[in-house]
Amino acid sequence: MSTAIHPVTEHSLSTKLRILLAEDDIGSREMLTDVLSTLGHEVVCAVSSGVEAADKARELKPDAVLLDVHMPDGSGIEAAEVITRSLPGIAVILYSGDENVTLSDKEAITTGAVAFLPKPVPPKMLDSTIRLAVTRAAALRSAKKDATEAKAALEARKIVERAKGILMRRTACTEAEAYRILQRSSQDRSKPMVDIARAVLDSEPGAEPAT
Repeated sequence: MSTAIHPVTEHSLSTKLRILLAEDDIGSREMLTDVLSTLGHEVVCAVSSGVEAADKARELKPDAVLLDVHMPDGSGIEAAEVITRSLPGIAVILYSGDENVTLSDKEAITTGAVAFLPKPVPPKMLDSTIRLAVTRAAALRSAKKDATEAKAALEARKIVERAKGILMRRTACTEAEAYRILQRSSQDRSKPMVDIARAVLDSEPGAEPAT
């Protein structure tokens, strides 16, 4: 299906993004490649199928993937799901000329799609949507990283607290003294305190390895 693209009248002054394009119509693919290049982006690869898109995404790790919903070897939705599993947090943009195409709540989650564009799409809208998708994807990755780090920190604190309790029972020391024992051991051995605390827990008779 041919896609009409309005001519670009100005260059984008923002950061160049690396984009992977999947569009089965050769004319539309070439036109979109030209438009994206004119907007200041780098089309790292332009393919005609979802399978190719998934393979190239894993290989090239672009900033964003622009996928046509309807392609011969399966939908862009299916390709997006494969790409999202391989590269969690990548910016996925789906587009279609079919006004009846919608994403279910489940598909919105499994595809990782942060935007859905209609065909044809004006260059300025294409540019702003891709940039916003990349920004949102980066924010989601950062939030996920922060949540993972916060969870790890909480688990580490729990392990240290348990180790302090064991030291207090074994040596009849105060909580502050037990903490200083762990702290000194950490410094002397050049190991994180949580590792020292795990060793204390593991030394308890019948204890299972601390995780």
